[in-house]
Amino acid sequence: MTLLSTANNSKLLQPDCDRSTPYMMKWRQKHLFLRLPPTSERVCVAKPTSQDWLVTRLQRSPAQRVTLPPTMEEMELELWANACAQTQKAVYLQIPNTPELPRKRNKLTWWLKRGLEWLVVFLLLLVLSPLLLAIAALIYWQSPGPVFFYQWRVGERGKLFRICKFRTMIVGAEQLHHQVMGPQSGLHKHEHDPRITPIGWWIRKYSLDELPQLFNILRGEMSLVGPRPWALYDAVRICPEMQHRLNALPGITGIWQIATRSYSGSLSPDSPTLLSTNSSL
Repeated sequence: MTLLSTANNSKLLQPDCDRSTPYMMKWRQKHLFLRLPPTSERVCVAKPTSQDWLVTRLQRSPAQRVTLPPTMEEMELELWANACAQTQKAVYLQIPNTPELPRKRNKLTWWLKRGLEWLVVFLLLLVLSPLLLAIAALIYWQSPGPVFFYQWRVGERGKLFRICKFRTMIVGAEQLHHQVMGPQSGLHKHEHDPRITPIGWWIRKYSLDELPQLFNILRGEMSLVGPRPWALYDAVRICPEMQHRLNALPGITGIWQIATRSYSGSLSPDSPTLLSTNSSL
C-alpha cells in the first residue's frame, strides 16, 4: 500500500518495519489526519522509524497540512515534525478548539496589537543587535558548535514550530534529556542541570537565551507576552481536559516564566498557572 495516497478513504501506514502502532490516516481537503481508530477497527500497523522514508512519502503527497494525535510518543511526534518541516508542510497537534481566543473575539484589535508588536520587535532587534552578536561570540568561543538551539514547541491552535534560543548547553544535550530528568513528574526542568555550560548559566540567569525568540515573533509564531510554549515532552503529558488551552498564542514572557523559575520541577503539566491563557488576551 502506498503511503499518502490521494484517495479519500482512510489509509494505513505500512513501512517496512517490525514495530507496530494502531494509527490510521484520513484525508480531508489536502489535510492529513493521524488518529486512533475505534477499538473494533483497530489494526496493528507499523510506524515509521526512518525520517528519509517518511519524507519520500510526504513529498509525493498533495497534503499541505498534517495533524498528529497527542497520544503519539514524543520521539514519533518529533519524527513527523522534522519530516513535515523538510517537505514544507504545516504540522499540528490535534487539540480541542476553543472560542475564547482573542483572534476570534475581535479580529481588528488582534491585528492592531500584532502590528504594534512587530514594530516593537523590529526596533528591539536593531537596538539589541550588538548584544546578540556579543553573546553569540561568547557561546562559540567557550563551546564550539551551533550558536542557536532549535526545539519543537506547540504553538497557536496546536501548530508545531521550532523555537529559537541561544544554546546554553553542550552539543548533543537533547540526547541526554531523559537520562538527566529521569522519572520526573513535573515539568522537565532541572535546577542543577549538568548539561549547561558555564557561560550558559550566566545567560540563563538574565534570560538572555530567550532573545532570539524575537525572530519567532516576527514569523508570527509567538508573542511578547503569552503563556508558556510547551515542549513536546511536556505537552503530551497534559490531560485531555486541559489540552484546549494549548490553542493560545505562546509568548516570550508571562506568569509561567515566574512560576517555572522557582519550582518548575514540582509543577504539574496540568498546572492552571502554566496553562493560563489570560496573558495572551
